[in-house]
Amino acid sequence: MLDKMSPNQRLIVAVLLSIIFFVGYTAIFPPKEQKVAKNAKTEKVTSTANTVKDVTSRVEEASGHAVSEQEKIAQSVSNNIVTITNKNFILKIDTLGRISSKELLEDKFRNTDDLHAQVIPKLGTKPLYIRFSDDAINDEATKVLYTASVSNVELNDKPVTITLTQKLSMLSVTKVLTFYADGHYDAKISISKDVRHYIYLGDRPQVSKKLMAAAGALVYTGDDVTHIIEDGDAEGRKVFQNVKLVSSFDQYTAIILYGFKKDTNVVVERGKDDNPVVYFEATKDENIHGYIGPKDHKVLKAINPMLTNAIEYGWFTFAAKPLFALLSWIHGILGNWGWSIIALTALIRAILYPLTYKGMVSMQKMKLLAPKLKELKEKHKKDPQRLNAATMEMYKKHGANPLGGCLPMVLQIPVFFTLYRTLLNSVELQGAPWILWIHDLSRMDPYYVLPILMGASMFMQQRMTPNNFTDPMQEKVFKYLPVIFTFFFVTFPSGLVLYWFTNNLFSIAQQYMVNLQFKNAKDAKVAIENNSEK
Repeated sequence: MLDKMSPNQRLIVAVLLSIIFFVGYTAIFPPKEQKVAKNAKTEKVTSTANTVKDVTSRVEEASGHAVSEQEKIAQSVSNNIVTITNKNFILKIDTLGRISSKELLEDKFRNTDDLHAQVIPKLGTKPLYIRFSDDAINDEATKVLYTASVSNVELNDKPVTITLTQKLSMLSVTKVLTFYADGHYDAKISISKDVRHYIYLGDRPQVSKKLMAAAGALVYTGDDVTHIIEDGDAEGRKVFQNVKLVSSFDQYTAIILYGFKKDTNVVVERGKDDNPVVYFEATKDENIHGYIGPKDHKVLKAINPMLTNAIEYGWFTFAAKPLFALLSWIHGILGNWGWSIIALTALIRAILYPLTYKGMVSMQKMKLLAPKLKELKEKHKKDPQRLNAATMEMYKKHGANPLGGCLPMVLQIPVFFTLYRTLLNSVELQGAPWILWIHDLSRMDPYYVLPILMGASMFMQQRMTPNNFTDPMQEKVFKYLPVIFTFFFVTFPSGLVLYWFTNNLFSIAQQYMVNLQFKNAKDAKVAIENNSEK
């Protein structure tokens, strides 16, 4: 069947299959470690890795532990000594001086069981846990409980400071933690004796459904390179220096540490199920900062603009970040994410209008030339070279381009992928309503209305778009594409389906104008010919 298809038809099929392949492949085989930077920046990753190669062996010798043992500690130690309450969250600290839980109280973060989301998993390593390289000290530290300067505190506009103390036989540990209402905190951690120890970031949140979004660990280094180690992809032990921030994240939430000294060794190690575990080699006195909560762009930017690098969009980060910035700007004007998506679609269509218009005109010309091209095939069917020359001459004479009709679709593919990643990873859309039945643009349409409308608009657009099918089977396959895509989009976030549906409506309107233009030109030509005959 492909042998009988025109180049135009084959390209359309290739584009459609690329969409299906991309999303399907992303779901089954998520991309491995990402290095989100320009080519010049990518080269620096190699040099950074070489610089810390000698440090890796030193860290390996010093650490000498199984990460899974920390999970056993988490199961045996579950008592909390501090509870911090805020209107948006409840944070707790346990007897090992760790931030043991953070419950998000906003309704949009309720899980499928209608329970408030818990950012820090019950099992696994937890933020600010200290492990000593000396086995004897470490063993004692897991048994001697921390004491706190306060047990219960309300966190409102003013920050609150809590002092945690652990007195061991050989040394003492002091943690002075200052918490802020926006979710970030300052941590001054000091050890009375200079012994080697490590501080943990904490296992990644398990708040939001993964869908096709990435989840794992992220390391953002000083050369503006983002390293992503997804769950299941951790291999051995990697050591990073000149680290700006580290994050363990899922689709919408993250546990972040930042403010490291330039020569700090940050380690990403393979943990249970090949998931990454992150910790850093601490000095006698550490002054670091952290954040636990949703990856809200506005919140992170207000705390520290550098923290926005913790929001990852996969392969399309370089394009998704400015696209999200534009979407946020529009939202600042309209105040509704649904209408903002529609406005963004209109803006993109306006920018692409000259090219899409040219492509639609080209398709109309190809339709008008179809009978003449068929005559040429019959006339020169035994002379392929003569047929190609005559065909190209006809294209040139009438200003037609056989591939011009594919241009609008080709241009929309990178926009679609970029917006797909943007909407998929934007916590701002979680719980964001549009109108009527759409109460959450980050979730699928509960009544399938938008996917059905999208499929219907795709069918209408297909009916209005000129084609030059000669094989009935090809025509049938293309007729079923709207049905296939309707089922394909059923589970997509409603915000993404809204974009595609709106985009189809603009295409229909533009195609209608082009079709009307050619109809009027044809009617005028017939009228002139009739008048000349009279």
